[in-house]
Amino acid sequence: EIQTGMGRTGKMFAMEHWGVEPDLVTVAKSLAAGMPLSAVVGKKEMLDAPHVGGLGGTYGGNPVCCQAALAVLDVFEEENLLQKAEALGKKLRERFNSLQQQFEIIGDVRGKGPMLALELVKDRETKEPAAEEAKALVKFCYEKGLILLSCGNFSNVIRTLMPLVITDEQLQRGLAIMEEGLAEFSTQHS
Repeated sequence: EIQTGMGRTGKMFAMEHWGVEPDLVTVAKSLAAGMPLSAVVGKKEMLDAPHVGGLGGTYGGNPVCCQAALAVLDVFEEENLLQKAEALGKKLRERFNSLQQQFEIIGDVRGKGPMLALELVKDRETKEPAAEEAKALVKFCYEKGLILLSCGNFSNVIRTLMPLVITDEQLQRGLAIMEEGLAEFSTQHS
């Protein structure tokens, strides 16, 4: 849950979408709003198994980072971030599905909650990856002030992972930049 936890998929932990009951869970990144903190959470019998000092990490016990994590948990509660994440995910999914209808280059929209991805393809039938177009889109958006990440086996997938505290104005601005870039690097449906 290092990348998918802390509301990134619309639930506190992505595993909740599938009813998984893990023995161990690792969390980091959003846990302390980007501060260097990670945690291993698990069943007592698992966590008690290592000898004393056998389970630890580089970032263990930093009081500033631990305080940041407590503040993050307060913000989750005070600002209803899980509900916001779920609503954000629905809004993004609708917009991305609309963009897929508009732009032939978007071969697939996938993900959970606001952690979504657009797979860019040269042809929807063959699903040939549009890696160069993805690279150009990332560069175009960066120059306009929007940071995107291309990933996947062929670097043709654009992943979105915005802060859950994003304002609607910021979201709309980012989506407008992305749409402008897609228009520049793809063939539109008529």
